[in-house]
Amino acid sequence: MFRKINNWLHLWLGLISGIIMFIVCLTACLFVFSEEIKDLIYPPVRISQQAKPVIRPSRITGIVQEIFPGEPVSMVTYKKTQAIEVVVKNWDNNPMLLFLDPYSGKVLEKRIMLNKTTKFFYLMEEGHRTLWLPWNTGRLIVNYGTLIFVFLLITGLVWWYPKKWNKSTRDKSFKIKWTAKWKRINIDLHNVLGFYSMILLLILSLTGMIYGLKWFSNGLYWSTSGGASLPAWKATLSDSTKVNTGPGIGRVLDHSLDLTMQRFPDADGYTYRTPDTSNSSSSIEINAIASLGKTYANQSLHFDRHTGQEIKKEAYYAATYQEAPFGTKLRRLNYDIHLGQVLGLPGKIIAFIVSLIGTSLPVTGFIIWYNRKFGKKSKKKKS
Repeated sequence: MFRKINNWLHLWLGLISGIIMFIVCLTACLFVFSEEIKDLIYPPVRISQQAKPVIRPSRITGIVQEIFPGEPVSMVTYKKTQAIEVVVKNWDNNPMLLFLDPYSGKVLEKRIMLNKTTKFFYLMEEGHRTLWLPWNTGRLIVNYGTLIFVFLLITGLVWWYPKKWNKSTRDKSFKIKWTAKWKRINIDLHNVLGFYSMILLLILSLTGMIYGLKWFSNGLYWSTSGGASLPAWKATLSDSTKVNTGPGIGRVLDHSLDLTMQRFPDADGYTYRTPDTSNSSSSIEINAIASLGKTYANQSLHFDRHTGQEIKKEAYYAATYQEAPFGTKLRRLNYDIHLGQVLGLPGKIIAFIVSLIGTSLPVTGFIIWYNRKFGKKSKKKKS
């Protein structure tokens, strides 16, 4: 009786959520190597590191105004052994990417920010997160579709487990019989690949659910932190009563970057967005970037845009990875685990293969159902 209920749930939950997980897993496959592919097609501009101070934000703003008068600096990224990357214009206004010599300020190259490759990966990310539907609708479907997929993995394991273990059942459970007819090969692809990838698909699914299901995210943090509650994220705000009383946004940005570099001298790079000039409460955020695949070690400092004073954050957000307790460390690792990049390139390759298997499972499962439901009928009609 238990197996009948389990198998019935696996069948119908799979039919209901199959198209959702097909899109989610397929877009994951296509997105996982996005940074590597973009760097291959549009390589970063390399610069030999020198024992000189790098140009500061106020100088960058001046350079941009000479080239694009009146256009805002959207984002700036400093990286070791690379040119400074400056995003000019707002994201909805065909932004440009300037590459500046970090020591002289010379413009080394100009690029269109939203090229075809970047647009493609934005499209894949959007499909992965929302199925290209309106945000609230798409997120709801993806999040609960992923939850159903977790149940499918568990019920699939129960269905896969043989009632008796012998040579025949071992072969069917662990091996794909490539010499068999295509229907048997399809069943083996579903059962065998599903078994081998189950644990990793569970990890990818659960780490994805953290971003969409608040109850799951809070519950997991509570269970891994000894009963602590996950602090709500709050925007850091500048003191709007200090408008026009400080040294000016250029000097404040210079001071903020200098302090961040002093606090985190071993960072692989630094990035900041220019605060919204129409909002006097907007603050400055300077991010100290760890190397690729170690976003868990990224740190950020926040500053009042008018006075340059550092705005203190809650301990959960302010602590370094080394200082953080276990529950916080696990949460900060979540993004890198989800993409597989916590293990570097081998981890990304594994995530790609596992996502590809995840893409195949709804297809092979549907074919199994279709053959069992309609295959015999079509044979009778032919006879």
